[in-house]
Amino acid sequence: MEKSVMRPNWIVPDWPAPANVRAVSTTRAGGFSPGPWRSLNLGLNCGDDPALVRRNRAVLRRYLPAEPCWLRQEHGVAVYRHPGSNGTETGSPAGWGPAAPAAAPLADAQVASQPGQVCVVLTADCLPVLLCNRNGQRVAAAHAGWRGLAAGVLEQTVAAMGEAPDQLLAWLGPAIGPHSYAVGDEVREAFMCQDEAAHAAFIRQGGGWLLDLYAVARQRLSRLGVTAISGGDCCTFADPERFYSFRRDGTTGRMASLVWLDAHA
Repeated sequence: MEKSVMRPNWIVPDWPAPANVRAVSTTRAGGFSPGPWRSLNLGLNCGDDPALVRRNRAVLRRYLPAEPCWLRQEHGVAVYRHPGSNGTETGSPAGWGPAAPAAAPLADAQVASQPGQVCVVLTADCLPVLLCNRNGQRVAAAHAGWRGLAAGVLEQTVAAMGEAPDQLLAWLGPAIGPHSYAVGDEVREAFMCQDEAAHAAFIRQGGGWLLDLYAVARQRLSRLGVTAISGGDCCTFADPERFYSFRRDGTTGRMASLVWLDAHA
């Protein structure tokens, strides 16, 4: 699948991934949902009509080699391993369809090593992080809001990939930007108690702080030894035409960030 095949109003990561690694991050464009979910809402649990969400997922599916493995995300650190990843057979069979969200794995990240296994995370301000190894044999996707970042979702995802961190590439997808994300003292303390260097990701604003999720993610990846980090240049809050934002709108949809190995590259 050539990158040019993707819808022009979606985001194809600009990162030095191997030719067989495919990735995309959707925007609001291209779907059927009305009102606050307009238009390509891919989340089944945010108040939208499930039938329309399935139609939206069908639009996305046309650009993919297989049905993505939709997760039940909970801002945690659990990592789902597709069958065969790291030599294991853990997890659930491929092909979790959009009609059965209750059966989906309960996790906030996933790792795959077989062509056609599509890793996906849903976001609407939280940070999607896509990873691959330099030889194009393994990919991963992580849902990294502040709770997940503080709890160690990136550390768990990197560990699940079973690769030397300096052999990994990371791309940071659309998330709420550093000028829009107001948080309280408890959020800053959650990071500072682990690494005092996290102070650089916070700017005092009134009685609270502005948090740079991108900076925190880069810090934590770099501390692991992952230094090839791309992306991190979008703000979901500031761009209502392209992106959903829970902080901005409350009732809203979800975007998908996906990565997979292409058997035909």
